[in-house]
Amino acid sequence: KMFNVVSTTCGTLDHDIARAYKHYYHGSFELDDVELGQHELMRLGNVIVPNASYGEIIEAVVLPVLEDIYNDRLAQTEKTGADAWLGFGSIHLVWELGERIGTPDSLIYWAAKHRIPVCIPGITDGSIGAQLFMFRQKHRDFHLDTLADEQIMSDLTWDVETSNALMVGGGISKHHVIWWNQYRGGLDSAVYITTAPEHDGSLSGARLREAISWGKMRPEAPHVCVEGDASLLLPLLGSDLFSEPHEA
Repeated sequence: KMFNVVSTTCGTLDHDIARAYKHYYHGSFELDDVELGQHELMRLGNVIVPNASYGEIIEAVVLPVLEDIYNDRLAQTEKTGADAWLGFGSIHLVWELGERIGTPDSLIYWAAKHRIPVCIPGITDGSIGAQLFMFRQKHRDFHLDTLADEQIMSDLTWDVETSNALMVGGGISKHHVIWWNQYRGGLDSAVYITTAPEHDGSLSGARLREAISWGKMRPEAPHVCVEGDASLLLPLLGSDLFSEPHEA
């Protein structure tokens, strides 16, 4: 257990579940996207995702499990309507999915096993979000309490003596981390891996020094921005951090 909390996107949850049951394939950035679409193949950069390995399998796996989660939640809380779902946000959803359909090579399995909060502030922005939407057409009293996630993030931020972050890519996941840390005076240290350029003004391109001006990073905090492909850099970083020490 190296991390106490994860902030990520709905896409992480989508692909974590999909790849537990189906395969993705190595491709190329220069493939013909029209031809790919005609063969029901979707492209993620240089990764090829058959439709059967994404939307179809997620729907087939997740919708029945949501039914079980729904029934168990009503029985446990002995409440009805929105009251039954108070406190049940994306963090608890991930734990439920991890316990029920997670596999040992999936993120959600280990998050559930060690009760590590996986906060997904953009939970509706992906295939899982679509499954939640479809499920609610059948059960109109079903809700996700997204503010319950914020309470957990707030409690974690206020209770820790030091707060350190490894951020991979930008967007909502990165901002959620630095946003909550401003309330404690900023992060104590951070590593940021990105390929985004700084000068487009995006959050993904923003370097960590910019966060100092917002109070989201302590002025004295050690921090580094590594410009490069995370799919290459993360394994190298992990192999160094988690390998057995060797004498020089």
